[in-house]
Amino acid sequence: MREVHEWSAPITRIVRKRRDPVVVQTLRSATAATIAYVIALRLSPEKAPLTAPLTALLVVQVTLYATLTNGFRRVNAVVTGVLVAIAFSLLVGLTWWSLALLLVASLAVGRLVRVEEYVPEVAISAMLVLGVTTVGNTAWARVVETLIGATVGLACNLLLAPPVWVEEAGESIDGLARRLRQLMLRMGEEAVGGTPVDRAEERLYEARRLDHDIVEVDAALRQAEDSLRLNPRVREGLLHRVVLRTGLDTLEICTVVLRVLARTFTDLAKEREPEPLFEAETGAAVEQLLSEIADAVVSFAVLVTTHLSESAESAEERLATELRTAAGTRDKLALLLREEAERETRHWQLFGAVLTEVNRILDELDTEHRSRRLFEELDRVSGEQRARMPRLTRLRERLGVQEQLWRDRAGFDGRSH
Repeated sequence: MREVHEWSAPITRIVRKRRDPVVVQTLRSATAATIAYVIALRLSPEKAPLTAPLTALLVVQVTLYATLTNGFRRVNAVVTGVLVAIAFSLLVGLTWWSLALLLVASLAVGRLVRVEEYVPEVAISAMLVLGVTTVGNTAWARVVETLIGATVGLACNLLLAPPVWVEEAGESIDGLARRLRQLMLRMGEEAVGGTPVDRAEERLYEARRLDHDIVEVDAALRQAEDSLRLNPRVREGLLHRVVLRTGLDTLEICTVVLRVLARTFTDLAKEREPEPLFEAETGAAVEQLLSEIADAVVSFAVLVTTHLSESAESAEERLATELRTAAGTRDKLALLLREEAERETRHWQLFGAVLTEVNRILDELDTEHRSRRLFEELDRVSGEQRARMPRLTRLRERLGVQEQLWRDRAGFDGRSH
């Protein structure tokens, strides 16, 4: 058995690498560039038609959706740059002043043809072509190579299914949830004993730094959303996108509320120093509640990133159980905070703020609240799609895709599938 495991481990790693989106995208880009170069060798008079593989690399985007939406602008930018270079090659050679004029003209024309973020590529293409082109016929060969590269790049994205980045987005969401959990646990532990103001402020800074993590997770999620659009490997991509997006929205709200809670703890530390934030029994209840909420946050992340229905069901049951337990602890804490507020009337607003903030987190994690949010978002996004692409929507409905989506929704109660 040990020998079998030793032999199977490398094979497992190879299989995982083959499925890795970075590896898949690298192979697709290299394949597209190579095919474009081979075709250009036959159709272009150039000995080394490198414009074709260059264009193919530019067109083959990370996702099919990005290719179809950005590919035209990129091709337009490259072709525009080549045409500008043709005009300059017919009139002047490559000198320092002609290069300056070429750059100004390329950037100006790029604005006129509205290639948006690809304006620099107009100038880059023009410089590359002018640097190797002195005859008008040769410049036109660059246009042919550009069209070859663009066609091959689009064809590769249609024939070679682009990678799906859902797993990477799920890992980012899970990582954010676990960082939230660690911060909650530290805040709970420090609520039991005396918390110096500088330590409370340190937790506040940690909560603020989570905003940067949300930006990174949002970027990963946008990439995953694009990879699900128009991807032949994915069914019900709309449902996937909405589940992940609403899940991140919930975690973002929890992050904001946790930052407010950290601010409340800091204010309490300033008001009560050198005394503890809470009395012993109240502090123990705060620690227990934050620990239970921290576990619920991780279970929520598992729920929204789980792909198998059975695993999603168990994750949902675990989340519901943890929320019920946390609600019981919250009720206990409410009584303790009220008693403490009656004794410490100066701090009743801060005690009330603590209870309000933990209630907000529990409400956001509630499964019924999430189900309503999902249905509302599905209706909104579906309506926008029907208004934006009515013909495509009717075609999908004829093919039965839309009916399958609504069947999934009919049995959907907060799980990811």
